[in-house]
Amino acid sequence: MTIKVFGSMLSHQSIRVLLCLAEKDIDFELINVELAVGEHKQPHILARNPFGQVPAFEDDHVKLFESRAISQYIEQTYVGNGKELINKDPKKAAVESVWMHVEVTKFDPVIVALAWELCIKPIIFKIEGNKEIVDKEQKVLESLLDVYETRLTESMYLGGDNFSLADLYHIAVIKFLMDTEMKKVFESRPHVSAWVADLLFRPATIKIFGVTVY
Repeated sequence: MTIKVFGSMLSHQSIRVLLCLAEKDIDFELINVELAVGEHKQPHILARNPFGQVPAFEDDHVKLFESRAISQYIEQTYVGNGKELINKDPKKAAVESVWMHVEVTKFDPVIVALAWELCIKPIIFKIEGNKEIVDKEQKVLESLLDVYETRLTESMYLGGDNFSLADLYHIAVIKFLMDTEMKKVFESRPHVSAWVADLLFRPATIKIFGVTVY
């Protein structure tokens, strides 16, 4: 049975799951959910995700929501497929886990706020973002990326010398922001810039962002 992902290429949470599937070399079917018309609040999506959000995920009888939990399920279930995304060494896995939590608690809030103002509002709602919010969140991002820059002088990836879910969790929303004024904030830090380039030119990233939704 083919894995089904109910989501949208406008949703970084959906793309996070698709990237994980691509890294694991797993076939899937993306069932597009029209966010602009509120399809994610319709009964057929609410039955799969009670919060009326995307993605929703089906793997035979396993039905999940929340992109990070789905990604961990994929990695733990399809251990022999594709790229290893959680280190088998518990000490190295613990470091990866630290940076997964950093992504959730520190990176995601600021980056989602910026993506909302710079990407979602103009693309979906055809309105201009709030410059005051952008300026405020940019300062937070700059301080955060200073920490990332220091970390990435120590290892090629956030969790160590191997690409992992700690890095993958960041990709989708960074890709969105590369088409905005925030690109310069990433590129002004050499180790962060190299890390971003590595993430965006991974075969799995190129594959997923080349997906055409009909």
